Amino acid sequence: MRIGVAATPDVAIPTLNWLHNSEHEIALVISQPDRPAGRGRELKPSAVTLWAQDKGVQLLRPHSPSELIGAIESLDIVLTIGYGVLLPETMLALPRYGFINLHFSLLPAYRGAAPVQRAIENGESVSGVTVFSLDKGMDTGPIYTTINLAIHRDWRSSELLQALAELGPQAVDEALRAIEAGVTPHPQNALGTLAPKITKEDARINWNLNSEILSRKIRAFYPAPCAWSVWEKNNFKITRAHTFTANMPAGEIGLIDGAVIVGCGEASALCLDTVIPAGKKEMAASEWARGARLVQGAHFG
Repeated sequence: MRIGVAATPDVAIPTLNWLHNSEHEIALVISQPDRPAGRGRELKPSAVTLWAQDKGVQLLRPHSPSELIGAIESLDIVLTIGYGVLLPETMLALPRYGFINLHFSLLPAYRGAAPVQRAIENGESVSGVTVFSLDKGMDTGPIYTTINLAIHRDWRSSELLQALAELGPQAVDEALRAIEAGVTPHPQNALGTLAPKITKEDARINWNLNSEILSRKIRAFYPAPCAWSVWEKNNFKITRAHTFTANMPAGEIGLIDGAVIVGCGEASALCLDTVIPAGKKEMAASEWARGARLVQGAHFG
């Protein structure tokens, strides 16, 4: 098949690499325009843009979906992977077999922008990937293939995303074979669940919650926007933590055998493993505590 790939994040790279070495032809890569990034807010290309430039594949970075007209009609199919742009329904029928999407959940569960983060936040034990045909709804199109994956208890969103990305080639291969064979995808159950985008306020830690809930949120929101609290009037990010048995007031910070312990709701506690204080790099929580000169009754806001 002559395939177009519309993608932006680095989780698309394993599938792009597989397609590049397969019997299929990547005739076009579509990615979002360069965006400001970092403290200097300099324009930075997407991971997929860099991949296409490195491989010498034709690249299109449209500022509007209308710029795709005239560029995709000759393609057999367009595969989207985290492209991040809502395409009009009229455009979906332009390639020979339309558009398919590689989604990082077991649809119809977790439709939307943050399926991996919301699955970890909610304590799911199983996730997976789904390849489906795009329609006018949000991740509601008929399904070609799904592959399940057990979620390791210690995985953060970054680890789960990488594991799911590595399943992408298998799922896309199965879907393309089904399409070539004329297989009709099966419709989704309409009773799905949503996975809305994570906001900064979502990631603010409420120390009155149970430590198990907070542990999941910390894993879910890493690496972005990252779970955070307030320390000395500045944002304080927590990148890794685990539950701990202690009875302390919610938000109070203590040291137990050198470990940084924070009281949580329901007489539970968290042990902080790694943190990012304001203006500093990620470090061990114990290292931060030594420099912070904690006193009795120290408390996160």
